[in-house]
Amino acid sequence: MTSTRSLVTGATGYVGGRLVPELLAAGHDVRVLVRDERKARAHEWSVDAEIVEGDATDADDVSAAMADVDVAYFLLHSIDTGGDFAATERSIAEAFAAEAKRAGVRRIVYLGGMIPEGQELSEHLRSRKVVGDVLLESGVPTAVLQAGVVIGSGSASFEMLRYLTERLPVMVTPKWVHTRIQPIAIRDVLRYLVGSAALPADVNRRFDIGGPDVLTYFEMMQRYAAVAGLPKRRVFPVPILSPSLSSHWVGLITPVPASLARPLVESLRNEVVAAEHDITAYVSDPDDGLIGFDRAVELALTRIQNLEVPTSWSSAATAGAPAEGLPTDPDWAGGSLYKDERTREVNATPEHLWSVIEGIGGRNGWYSWRLAWWVRGALDRMVGGPGLRRGRRNQKDLVVGDALDFWRVEETDDHSFLRLRAEMKLPGLAWLELQVGSTDGGTTTFHHRALFHPKGLFGYVYWWSILPFHGIIFGSMQRNIAKAAEALEH
Repeated sequence: MTSTRSLVTGATGYVGGRLVPELLAAGHDVRVLVRDERKARAHEWSVDAEIVEGDATDADDVSAAMADVDVAYFLLHSIDTGGDFAATERSIAEAFAAEAKRAGVRRIVYLGGMIPEGQELSEHLRSRKVVGDVLLESGVPTAVLQAGVVIGSGSASFEMLRYLTERLPVMVTPKWVHTRIQPIAIRDVLRYLVGSAALPADVNRRFDIGGPDVLTYFEMMQRYAAVAGLPKRRVFPVPILSPSLSSHWVGLITPVPASLARPLVESLRNEVVAAEHDITAYVSDPDDGLIGFDRAVELALTRIQNLEVPTSWSSAATAGAPAEGLPTDPDWAGGSLYKDERTREVNATPEHLWSVIEGIGGRNGWYSWRLAWWVRGALDRMVGGPGLRRGRRNQKDLVVGDALDFWRVEETDDHSFLRLRAEMKLPGLAWLELQVGSTDGGTTTFHHRALFHPKGLFGYVYWWSILPFHGIIFGSMQRNIAKAAEALEH
């Protein structure tokens, strides 16, 4: 019997990155369509999956990825691209559906949001519904799995809940804290996704999937606090907080930026409780039942504490987002590229120096003027950027695609080179490179380079205005990293 060949889009995202190993474990031949092959290679499953580099907005790329595929998983989103993300998502879904039909794919599986009947939907949920409609009308049998809030380490919804509860023992909240929600554990979501590959050919419909508990957001916060060993939280709902104000408030308190928080917050005004549980006629629930909310929180916190978070919302590439060029030396096709370069000798082994470099950011900070970094992060969040609150997925290890405060890992190579791309709001593109050189006479070379490509007049003004501070910020950063590495020698 031949195995099922499954195509997974969004494979470097939160759900997709966890689905691939589950499909492999179930005996599938897995192909992934990713925009950046390096990000896929950073996952352990990459050695067992076929990786196709391409763009989901390019019909030729999608067509090539669909060849000889039995089941195609649509796990793409454009929620954090700004502008009309709903139109972008619909366009991507239409192209995906057309290519799946043309390639003779026997099933599409889509993970969307639970759609309540008779309610005015948020833009986020309307987009989820439209994408589901497009796929269901494709002519390819489609399973649209409609989930409530997904509870798992690293999910955007869980991070919102976690940080709001942990950081605010007393809070004034919008009315949506009393909206009923049916959360579901990520493990149950993955089980339904894998099982949907084997649905009969005549099944072309939506399925609501939710866990065993129906709770208000207020109850979720209180139960999270109990599981985490925190005192009971005091919540005072007020009617005046609009979705816009709420999203900025969430963006200030949690790592989730306001641009992503707003559609999530707007969706919380809708009651999302499963109207049916028909999926069990095809994908049986475990003998001990679905994972309850408290257990899901416990599992998520255990993964976080053990540094075992395989994927995070912040690591996801966003469908429809523009791709940027890479800095090359000495010339760059993107135009002007300003550089600030520093080199020093460190009395430490390359291994010790690299261990400090790979641990930067997050709880460890940036080894320089802490207040300046905090202020820069706060200013970034005020204008809609990620700031410093995203932290790190893992405090000891970095892979391509990881978010690192307001940077993202763009390249890391053989324990000797790290390139970070800035994702803070800037009038241009910026990178930070840290490189461990060869050992000579008992010392190790530490090369540090900041690069900036300005956009418009303000970009040039920005570079020359901050250049005097580079000696303070980056100079002390290099010195302190060197000192930390040298301390490991003793």
